[in-house]
Amino acid sequence: MNTDEFENCLKAFRPRLHRYCARMTGSAVDGEDVLQDTLLKALRARADGTEVDNFEGWLLRIAHHTSLDFLRGNSRNPIVPLVADAETASMPEADIVAVSFQTFLQLPELQRCAVILKDVLGYSVDEIASIAECTSAAAKSALQRGRVALRQLAQVPEDARLPLMSDAARKQIASYVHLFQIGDFDAIRAMLADDVKLELVNRLKLEGRDKIGAYFTRYAEVEKWRFALGAVEGQPAMLVFDSTGPMERPAHFVLIDWRASRIITIRDFLFAAYTLEAVDWVRLG
Repeated sequence: MNTDEFENCLKAFRPRLHRYCARMTGSAVDGEDVLQDTLLKALRARADGTEVDNFEGWLLRIAHHTSLDFLRGNSRNPIVPLVADAETASMPEADIVAVSFQTFLQLPELQRCAVILKDVLGYSVDEIASIAECTSAAAKSALQRGRVALRQLAQVPEDARLPLMSDAARKQIASYVHLFQIGDFDAIRAMLADDVKLELVNRLKLEGRDKIGAYFTRYAEVEKWRFALGAVEGQPAMLVFDSTGPMERPAHFVLIDWRASRIITIRDFLFAAYTLEAVDWVRLG
């Protein structure tokens, strides 16, 4: 596999890899961060001459360890009681894909890994054991116990996680959304810090207010988008809906970071629709 083929494989595998990382970390946004770190590690390993026989298994092993490093670095070590059940069936695929990322986070690490790999991504028990670097018996046990626990957890109603925002913070994000709604992009440009960073997730990164002007111009040119104040995984967000569709859920979302009254980071998930699968979002106001 030459370098171009290798990078194309990484791009093609990205949505599938996010399905794993998001459920392991309990967050679509954190899962994207772990995914990006995973891809960087893979590229570095390739540059160092690492030979890969099983590309998917190798990449998922990197993602698995990167997810665990992230969780431990953030002091997230959820524990639920182990429930013995020797022959537990999987949940239907449509049901398991709809289970929120936060629900997966409540499973112990190996159980979470086993259920995601088997029931979301379709890997065998032996492949799970290879990726998680455990015995097949341990992988099978974790899968059985994880299925029981996930079924129980999926029955518990989830409260919408509203962001804890100060009045000032709410006014900032509400003002940003309002300016998008009325198309006053010059006013938004005036709010940008000189060193503002833009990330179009899965597409490009730019830095500096003079570099990102075209970003707003392109939004102004596309008439189908509708904008609303909301929250994604408890973070204040601009929800973006496609008016040519049913508008029952966002097409994508945008996260904004501020320094005083200036925008310092714009993170737009326009080109990362895969992050919306089972994401926890709510419309505010």
